[in-house]
Amino acid sequence: MSLRTPLGRVIGLGSAKEGVSHWWWQRLTAIALIPLTLWFVISLVSYASADHAEITQWMSSPVVATLLILFVGSVLYHAELGMQVVIEDYVHHEAVKIASLLAVKFVSIFLALVAILAVLKVAVSN
Repeated sequence: MSLRTPLGRVIGLGSAKEGVSHWWWQRLTAIALIPLTLWFVISLVSYASADHAEITQWMSSPVVATLLILFVGSVLYHAELGMQVVIEDYVHHEAVKIASLLAVKFVSIFLALVAILAVLKVAVSN
């Protein structure tokens, strides 16, 4: 028997008002990835037989560099949001859940920084 009121028992267990934002960002990144992925795949196919110099020349365009950065950022953020949902839904041990969420966040940030710096290095060096 508990002396806590029904309200006292449920405070902190419900929505933290972040689910809607998370859901919208997942949808927005998915929508943004449709044209970005089409552009990226078409670009890969059209430059399939290109050499290193042609690829670096292509990447040095400000429009292409910007689209590559947007593509990489959207892919990684979308993947991070998706992995967060999977971890929150299927990992039940709290310490493992927190460690996994932190690992996904740090890996995502690290990969985004490496990819953005790589694109900027190629874009600026030419």
